[in-house]
Amino acid sequence: MGYPTRVQLIKRKASEQWYINFPSAVARAMEFKRSELVEWIIEDKSQLVLKRTEVPPLRLKKKPPAGSSTVSRSSGSRAKPPSARTGSRGGQKGSP
Repeated sequence: MGYPTRVQLIKRKASEQWYINFPSAVARAMEFKRSELVEWIIEDKSQLVLKRTEVPPLRLKKKPPAGSSTVSRSSGSRAKPPSARTGSRGGQKGSP
């Protein structure tokens, strides 16, 4: 879902400033902090990318289920050998 936002321009005697404001829903979803430093990257004339210089840690971390390990216990020694079927028609031999 997109959030339409207007580009604003403030002209002064010696300078001008352009502003793009984030809707509060976007700022909250991204968990921006006040005075957070970000970097604008121009991908092309239709895409302007905002990149965080420091990414905050994830608040929700997935925990492995109790009793599980990140190391696979299967050695592969009981793996079945490759099928004797060949060809692309579900096992019919001799068809190119």
